[in-house]
Amino acid sequence: MIEIPESNTIANQLNETIKGKKVVGVVTNKSPHKFAFFYEDPNEYSDMLKGKFVTNVNVYGGQIEILLAENSSYSEEDNENNTIIVLSDDAQIRYIEKDEDLPEKHQLLIRFDDSSYLVCSAKMYAQLHVSLLKDYKNEYHDIAKEKPSPLSDDFDIKYFEDLLEEVRPTTSLKAFIATKQRIPGIGNGALQDILFNAKLHPKIKIKKLSKDQIETLFNSIKYTLDEMVKNGGRNTEKDLFGNNGGYEVILSSKTFKSPCPFCGGKLNKEPYLGGTVYYCPNCQKLDD
Repeated sequence: MIEIPESNTIANQLNETIKGKKVVGVVTNKSPHKFAFFYEDPNEYSDMLKGKFVTNVNVYGGQIEILLAENSSYSEEDNENNTIIVLSDDAQIRYIEKDEDLPEKHQLLIRFDDSSYLVCSAKMYAQLHVSLLKDYKNEYHDIAKEKPSPLSDDFDIKYFEDLLEEVRPTTSLKAFIATKQRIPGIGNGALQDILFNAKLHPKIKIKKLSKDQIETLFNSIKYTLDEMVKNGGRNTEKDLFGNNGGYEVILSSKTFKSPCPFCGGKLNKEPYLGGTVYYCPNCQKLDD
């Protein structure tokens, strides 16, 4: 799943590999997938993309935004034919050099003028959106653009405390952090290590948090995400070239059978709020 560690890693890699390239071919839905979601009619993607140049790649929360224009210099005001690609959720995004083999299955393939490719597919479910920039309307994209990234200075303790004030006191930490687009780009994956590093249980209610715990949680969000991004994403996810990230996840489906790296105790795994949470009952106590 693309969360902040992966979106930032892949966006940086895209800027290094495809920026300035011209689109010369597009294939959509070669391998139909019922959970690959397109923006309006994917049969129109080719007309919107062919002949355009990649001018920039931006990241907003867990969404990767690729901008294209009719020339290599981007101007939103001058050209009504500027195009946007937005990739999110469980989209698998791969860059393929001209001498490499293409994967057999994909839902969006873009060929560039140097015979390299950008290949996108849905693992579980994915948003693969292409639209003229002036026509693109997506609530989740708009929210992610409006809110500050936890990696930025604008996401400070005052902003974080204000977010807490906006939710019911009985809201759990998992619900607060990973739902309702309160902090776009943090999902159930990155959440696990954030809470472990803060020594807070995913089910603890907001009203139970002390001032010190709120500050610890804030610092854990900033620190944990920064470490994940600095190391090229989580080792449970792939980057643009199909490589696992360099950040070794503490809590996940691959690690929960190991002892807690802090106290050596047994880790717990259980379903909660439509997903699975992992935690150490000794280090992340749930007080009544």
